[in-house]
Amino acid sequence: MLYFFQQVLNGLHSGALYALLAFGYVLTNGILHRTNLAYGALFAFCGQTMILAAAFGYQALWLTLFAAVALGIVAAFLYAGLISHVLSRSIFEPLADRTPNAIVVTTLGILLLLSEASRIAADTHDLWLPPMLAQPIIFANGANFNATLTLIQLLDCGIVVATIVLASWAFARSSFGRRWRGVSDDPKAAAMCGVDVRAVFRHAVLAGGLCAALAGVLAGLYYGNISFGSGLVYGLKILFVTAVGGYLSPLRAALGAAAFGMAESLWAGYFPVEWRDAWIYLFLVAMLVLIGAGRDQSKIV
Repeated sequence: MLYFFQQVLNGLHSGALYALLAFGYVLTNGILHRTNLAYGALFAFCGQTMILAAAFGYQALWLTLFAAVALGIVAAFLYAGLISHVLSRSIFEPLADRTPNAIVVTTLGILLLLSEASRIAADTHDLWLPPMLAQPIIFANGANFNATLTLIQLLDCGIVVATIVLASWAFARSSFGRRWRGVSDDPKAAAMCGVDVRAVFRHAVLAGGLCAALAGVLAGLYYGNISFGSGLVYGLKILFVTAVGGYLSPLRAALGAAAFGMAESLWAGYFPVEWRDAWIYLFLVAMLVLIGAGRDQSKIV
């Protein structure tokens, strides 16, 4: 039971990162209704930017470790805002009314561009942050085994929960949330009612980009490194998870993604790790087919 409890604790951290990514993804795709392959790349790019900027501040500017990490976090959020601005105005808006394949191909190109930019900036070297706040917190103990989480894991989970709770509360009660739901349901009808559809879309893309940046920063601080190709893996997982749950509620997508992270952790604890992604993807595809078919039939009726 202690071993099972340890896997559940591990799933809390990975589920929190997935939940934050899913929340931000739905903010954009709830309006766009197109597959965005660049979202996972933005997550990885911001994490790499934080690590590279922190390494530059520590080695070249002779900053303390805390100041260097703070510099990296600021750089990650600035790049996230800039990239979100470019994506919304130069990519999504011109291609929103075209075929879905145009968005898929373009965002795939953005994914490759961000991945290669991170690789070139790091000179194809993996830079690692030193372990930070790695003190274990014991939740349960036995004769030969302790169920623990590190302080950085608890801090990450607390930040994600606070962010999602506050954002969901503001989303449910603010005028932006009402405008977002209106544009998501019918953008033309929302425009006829006086809603600035472009402004809502740009703000949604920016909020989604900041969520990806926060997830990238938290992942970088915990793992110490984010590989160049991890953006595609995370992006595909979030794409499938949110496609199963739909794009109508960011909070529901976040809860589904948290459950997905928990399932991954339990699989890694009891089954072969090399088969984890294959079975998880197979399960998500099956759920997408079954739930998607039922959702389409309800719309026809």
